[in-house]
Amino acid sequence: MAEGIERGLVVATQVAHEATLRKTPNGIRFAVFGDAGLDDAELTRMVQAVPMAVAAALARKSYFFVPLALAEGRGAEATGHRSGNEATMISPEYSTDLAELAICHRNVALGSGADGGEGVFISTRLLNDRFSLAFEFFINVGHAFVDEAGVAESFAELAWNQAVADIRGETSQDAWECRGLALGVGDSGARVDEKAKTDFIEAAFSDALAIYLLSLSVDFDYSELREREYPLLAPQALADRLRLVAKLFPPNADYEFAIRYRRRV
Repeated sequence: MAEGIERGLVVATQVAHEATLRKTPNGIRFAVFGDAGLDDAELTRMVQAVPMAVAAALARKSYFFVPLALAEGRGAEATGHRSGNEATMISPEYSTDLAELAICHRNVALGSGADGGEGVFISTRLLNDRFSLAFEFFINVGHAFVDEAGVAESFAELAWNQAVADIRGETSQDAWECRGLALGVGDSGARVDEKAKTDFIEAAFSDALAIYLLSLSVDFDYSELREREYPLLAPQALADRLRLVAKLFPPNADYEFAIRYRRRV
């Protein structure tokens, strides 16, 4: 803790206690702390992009947009966004040395009571543009929704039928790996691994929800989501998933969902 104080770090739970939480019309609570480098109007519109039905499942979540979030004593061997007994520390400003120790987000239990639940501390200064920040936030929302509400049966059926049909690619490393495990890729005549199937469907649904929310907030090209480790899901298959998600969770007022296969010049 002494080192943290010397660096000007603040314990995340203290930030949660002192920061002023705001609530957008969809019901999501959020706050900004320190020199986060954010445009207030753009941030508010991003948070409000989450449809009411999705936001309702996040009642125990509070989102804190901070310059840098890191774990006290975090070393090269420490990975992940949750780490047992490590205290989450927040830097109120950006520095290159702390940026090397920070991670994109940390989830912190805030205890019971009116200010309880879980805080999600997002490192805004590690995310260099609006696209990256929005996607990080929406990925968190997608996973939190699945944890709380599960996966719609109609989506589970669609995603699994696509996997069985060997539609090219996936929407994340987790979905790609779990899909392969579920289908027993490389094992001739292998039976379906039901646990891996469940993991695949949950990952695919949280991904699709995040991409759908991103489309409501930012005009982007699907290729911007490309990763080296796995091929992206075929565009038509993704479009089918997104249309279903949009049907399940219609956009809030003043937001529009649209898929364009070719940009107008």
